[in-house]
Amino acid sequence: MSQPNDFGFGEEAALLKDSARKFFADNLPVDALHRLVADNPDPDRAPAVIWREDLWQQMVELGWSMLAVPEAAGGLGMPLVAVAGLVEELGRAAFPCPLLGTLNATYVLAACGDSGLAALEEICGGRSAALALTGASGSWQAADTPLTVSGGRLSGTASYVQDAGKADRLLALAHCDSGFALYWVDAKADGVAIDSDAIVDLTRDQARVTFSDVEALRVSDNGLVAVNQAMPAIWTLLAADMAGAAEWQLQTTVEYVSTRKQFERPLGFFQAVKHPLVDVMIRIDETRSLLYNAACAWDHEPEKAAQYAHMAKASASDLAGYASSRSVQYHGGIGFTWECFVHLYFKRQKHSQVLFGDGAWHRAQLADILLPAAA
Repeated sequence: MSQPNDFGFGEEAALLKDSARKFFADNLPVDALHRLVADNPDPDRAPAVIWREDLWQQMVELGWSMLAVPEAAGGLGMPLVAVAGLVEELGRAAFPCPLLGTLNATYVLAACGDSGLAALEEICGGRSAALALTGASGSWQAADTPLTVSGGRLSGTASYVQDAGKADRLLALAHCDSGFALYWVDAKADGVAIDSDAIVDLTRDQARVTFSDVEALRVSDNGLVAVNQAMPAIWTLLAADMAGAAEWQLQTTVEYVSTRKQFERPLGFFQAVKHPLVDVMIRIDETRSLLYNAACAWDHEPEKAAQYAHMAKASASDLAGYASSRSVQYHGGIGFTWECFVHLYFKRQKHSQVLFGDGAWHRAQLADILLPAAA
């Protein structure tokens, strides 16, 4: 099936994106975000889970947490292009919440078929979720999960679990007798220990989650297949988050260099400043084009979804690094200070850049897809 010319991004998706932008701007503008998550500049501060749970409940009431849940499970079943539009605004606002993790878990559960319905219904009921897939080595290959199951009980430690401190449920992939199985776990269940990591990103939290002989609901006996099937959607949404954050970095930096003067001229007058900012704009457009192409492929051309998602995440990771460096440099001396809001986005982007694979990793995976076909 070929893709529609507009990526399938219709009026409903545009309304969702616009309403999300207004919601974030009205409820947590960047100055309020800075006061919320960056009140303590001490580099030795203990890791903390800082967010507005009341705003998350409003997002749940708006139906955003169940956008990707199939209609058969009581969700809205919206296409990935619409969900990507919302996540782009999430990144633009650097909004601290478990939405991205919940959406990621949704796509994995949806790939499980009927066996994932019970967990999806919990998400429709307002439960947030996080994926527990990765070991301490940092491998993004799901088959390298460190978790195991014996006698129906889950054990092991998952690392790099995103927004674990905000999640009600954990979706864990574990080795079992038949291969790999997925388990749906209450984050507050007996035997679950969440140890927060100290990370640079102030808008998210990350943790090591240890399961000590934990009783869990078995969701699927084909867990690895479900995770791998869902990964293109997960990469695409993360690319959308980075594109949105980069747009904020660009617009904020352009505003600064348009008002800050040097040698009696705005900084933006000088080619050494404006040309690299044009490069940022071009890279944002490239990433946005690739991520919506990947989202559209998920919706209309699933056989191409993985290929296009690798392209989108590779482009977004490169964009995140470049836009972050330009935004800090062109804010001059103030750009390196804690009081300047730029550091919130710099840190979020650097975290996202390597999350679920950096640009080099995704290009290597893309080569494995394309080069055998070319040969």
